Amino acid sequence: MKRIVLAGVIALFGLVAVQSAFAQVQVGIRGGANFGFASKPEYLGSLTPDFHSSIGPTGALFLDIPLSDRVSFRPEVSYIQKGVAIKEGFDINLGGFSLPIGASIAYQSQQIEVPLLFKFNLSDGPVQPYFIAGPAVSYAFDGRIRTRASALVTTRPFDVDVNYGGMLTPWDVSAVGGLGLAMDAGAGKFFVEGRYTHGFTRQVQVPVVNVNVRNRGVAVSLGYSFPIGY
Repeated sequence: MKRIVLAGVIALFGLVAVQSAFAQVQVGIRGGANFGFASKPEYLGSLTPDFHSSIGPTGALFLDIPLSDRVSFRPEVSYIQKGVAIKEGFDINLGGFSLPIGASIAYQSQQIEVPLLFKFNLSDGPVQPYFIAGPAVSYAFDGRIRTRASALVTTRPFDVDVNYGGMLTPWDVSAVGGLGLAMDAGAGKFFVEGRYTHGFTRQVQVPVVNVNVRNRGVAVSLGYSFPIGY
C-alpha cells in the first residue's frame, strides 16, 4: 500500500517535470468540505445508534492532462478529513419545561489521498459540464475521537487521539465519481465540483468477526486551473 501511494505522488510531480511535452496540461487547486460517513453492519441493527455525517475540510493539488479532445487524466494529491458521527439524546420534563439532553461522538481521520481520475468533458464552449471517475488510495496520518455534551448549552469538545494499527487500519482504497461545471476565467478555468467516495477497506479489523465499517463521503469543492507548458 505504501508503495502505491509513493508511486502516485512521484508520478504526479514527475509529470510536472516533463510539462513541455504537453502544451495544454493544466495545473489546479481545489478546496471545500467533505461530508464523511460510514457503512453500518446490518447485524447491529437497532442495537447501536445511527451513523451521521461528520463534516471536515478537503483540498487538493492536481494536474489535468489531455488524452483526447474531451478526455483527460487527472491525478491529485489531496488532504481530506474522513469520519462518522453518532448522536444520541432525550428530553427531561422539569415541571412542564422540556429540557433536551444529548451528546455527540465524532470519529475524525486526517488523511492524505491520491486519486487517479479520468475526466470526461460533456461539451465544448466557455462553460463545460464534466464528470470524473477513478480509484483512490489514502493513508490516515492522524485521528481523534471528539465528544460534546449538550443541554441548555453545548460543552467544549473533548478530544482523544486515535492510535492506528491493530484494530484500526490507516489505509483506505476507494472509488471516486463526481460531476463538475467548469467556466473560462481569464487564462484558466474556474470550476465547482461534487464527488462521492466509496471506500472498500474495512476500517475496523477484528479477528473472526467481520465488522463491515467502510468509509463513505460526499465532497463539494471550488477550484481554479490554468495551463502550463507553453
